[in-house]
Amino acid sequence: MERGDREPLVRKSSSSYRTFPESTARRLDKEYLRSLHNKRLYLAVFAAVLGNFSFGFALVYPSPVIPALEADPSPALRLDQHTASWFGSVFTLGAAAGGLSTMLLNDCLGRKLSIMFSALPSALGYALLAGAQGLWMLLLGRVLTGYAGGVTSASIPVYISEISHPGVRGMLGACPQIMAVLGSLVLYALGKYLWLVLDWRWLAVAGEVPVLAMILLLCFMPNSPRFLLSQGKEEEALGSLCWLRGEDTDYAREYEQIKDSVRKQSRRVSCAELKDPFLYKPILIAGGMRFLQQLSGVTCILVYLQPIFKKTSVILKPEYDAALVGLVRLSAVAIAAVSMDKAGRKILLFVSAGVMLASNLTMGLYTHFVPASHNGTVANTTLVSSANLPAGPTNYITLIPLLATMFFIMGYAMGWGPITWLLMSEILPLKARGVASGLCVVVSWLTAFTLTQFFLPVVNAFGLEVPFLFFAVISAGNILFTGCCVPETKGRSLEQIEAFFRTGRRSFLR
Repeated sequence: MERGDREPLVRKSSSSYRTFPESTARRLDKEYLRSLHNKRLYLAVFAAVLGNFSFGFALVYPSPVIPALEADPSPALRLDQHTASWFGSVFTLGAAAGGLSTMLLNDCLGRKLSIMFSALPSALGYALLAGAQGLWMLLLGRVLTGYAGGVTSASIPVYISEISHPGVRGMLGACPQIMAVLGSLVLYALGKYLWLVLDWRWLAVAGEVPVLAMILLLCFMPNSPRFLLSQGKEEEALGSLCWLRGEDTDYAREYEQIKDSVRKQSRRVSCAELKDPFLYKPILIAGGMRFLQQLSGVTCILVYLQPIFKKTSVILKPEYDAALVGLVRLSAVAIAAVSMDKAGRKILLFVSAGVMLASNLTMGLYTHFVPASHNGTVANTTLVSSANLPAGPTNYITLIPLLATMFFIMGYAMGWGPITWLLMSEILPLKARGVASGLCVVVSWLTAFTLTQFFLPVVNAFGLEVPFLFFAVISAGNILFTGCCVPETKGRSLEQIEAFFRTGRRSFLR
């Protein structure tokens, strides 16, 4: 087809998303969505989110491993309070470096190849952890697996968003969180039962499996049509969209809409363009959400989950508590995946922040007011060293921290967990999506590193209630931020969302 023959179709497609809602365009879009075949799309998403499985596995790796390393017979591997803090937090420093490098990788290699690239540092990091002979190998292994997690955090949501259509983008956008939760649950399960016959090193060996599966499957998956168009590879982009949507569908219409949007944008973002609200508003919103998400305390709680439960002496054993919280988290993310394209993003964010606020406030007040004889807190005992203490008294009031943590994780997983990643990939403009997504990941994991590094010293100096009351204040700020800054993107194409930020007309998002 010659360029001149395509122009009428381009103008028609362009007007259809510029002037939404129109009854004819809306009817055509609904008919198109009903005609699509999603099996190949789901396969591509599954291949990509195996990287999130590995990320979730690596993130909570210290939770069962720290108690084992504190009692390790080798002095070169034995952890104390200081080294345990670094072992838990250095992962997030590596993730920040990964996000920083993805600012270049996403636009140079593409979304799919960036995800595949993450397999190299991930596999090397797990190998170092499995064969560690000293503290430096443990820390380097955590940095490398964190680096891989930072790359996948910035690349996978963008890849999924760009290959998905509006009918399932919300559901598929929650898949990275679902797989991260599954990775954490598998880690907890292996940490409990694998040690019956093997030691902690085999947890790192098990982490290699999803990495290898991911890179093998992604070899057969297409790249993002939007990225290919931005590189001038029109035939490859059309073939990619045809593979994802099905040959007997009207994918050419969607292709022309995407192509028209890409044509309006230059290849690179200049410094002068950063003053344009079309660019800086979505970047600030996405970065602000990533910042507030981490300030709510989720990474600290997940990394130090078992020591926290041991310190509060809940009735169940800490490893069972951690697995129970993981199951609650998985159920909540599944609920979010099902309801995100029906209820919308903003209502779930409001509910999520409200539940986190109540849970953190409950946990903070409980640890402040309940006497040490009831909550198991021992004077002058650090959070890490308390992991080796015998279980506290089986008082039913100790169910409160377990329930509060379960509700916090449930609230987080219903909204501020999956939706912040999804919105980041939805609202960022195509010309800045690769760079800006990496920047958001850097903000996210630098914040997480700071919190996880200072969490243990703050708890040991001021008590467990101080960080939880701080997290409650942040959760209240999340509610305000959602109401004032976050747009509703349910059912809108990426081109419509870009048109909203370009023109400021909310009619594009109604």
